[in-house]
Amino acid sequence: MNGRKKVTVVGAGNVGATCAFSLARADYADVVLVDIIPNFPQGKALDMNQAGSILGFEPNVVGANGYEETAGSDVVVITAGKPRSPGMSRDDLVTTNEAIVGSVTKEIVKRSPRAVLVVVSNPLDAMCHVAKAVSRFPKERVVGMAGILDTARFAAFIAWETGMSVRDVQALVLGGHGDQMVPIVSATTVGGVPLAQLTTKRAIARMVERTRKGGGEIVNLLGTSAWYAPGEAAAQMVESICLDQKRVLPCTALLEGEYGIKGLYMGVPVKLGAAGVEEIVTLKLDAEERRMLRESAAAVREVVGVLKKK
Repeated sequence: MNGRKKVTVVGAGNVGATCAFSLARADYADVVLVDIIPNFPQGKALDMNQAGSILGFEPNVVGANGYEETAGSDVVVITAGKPRSPGMSRDDLVTTNEAIVGSVTKEIVKRSPRAVLVVVSNPLDAMCHVAKAVSRFPKERVVGMAGILDTARFAAFIAWETGMSVRDVQALVLGGHGDQMVPIVSATTVGGVPLAQLTTKRAIARMVERTRKGGGEIVNLLGTSAWYAPGEAAAQMVESICLDQKRVLPCTALLEGEYGIKGLYMGVPVKLGAAGVEEIVTLKLDAEERRMLRESAAAVREVVGVLKKK
């Protein structure tokens, strides 16, 4: 053993490859990139490794078409599944991706029974339920990537609207990863100044709406889902887990009564460390935000209801 962490990324498409390359550059883990397409993950891994001498990281990415190389992973990122195409809702993906994520999870847990699973596949909230049911892992070790991405989109729009640096934007988006996600305006600041003091209600409403439709906007422009921001968001979660950073990040976690929601994966602030979701942070919401979160939960339950294995 070389003392480095081991991270597997399943799915060498745009999101998976972006995440794997970000992890390689961070240089604290050996990375395994898995995909069913022959030679595809091997080629991407070789390309990434050759960038090591330019960017100053050790070439420790392995491409594989099977799961043998993944054994003993500390964290596994699941990006496998069909992406959205124009006109397709996240909900349309449920049946197809349930089978894919279920099969991947089964293969992973056989070889890495102590891993933390980071689910990225859509529809995100429902796929977390699939990974949890198939793995039978404790809820702390199955977590979804959505809130960081949605929050990053909101933050970009705020920076453009206010003309201020995105590095000073502190934003938070909760709820399901869909059109009923809940940007928490009351907790959003720029350099410590509440957003409501920096722009108009109308501008805030416009940014909230654009955030909710953020994924669809990119699908319509590109003809496929986003990948730079989602891949980096997943990598940020992996880093917090592998390095036990205990970052408080918006992630999709199984709620058992928090925020008045029970038995459902939803986006909430969590403390993310070596054990996975080490704490769900309960934020005081105003009445309107609570109402929107309940609506978002109802929308997620509807999608989860389509699953064969809950």
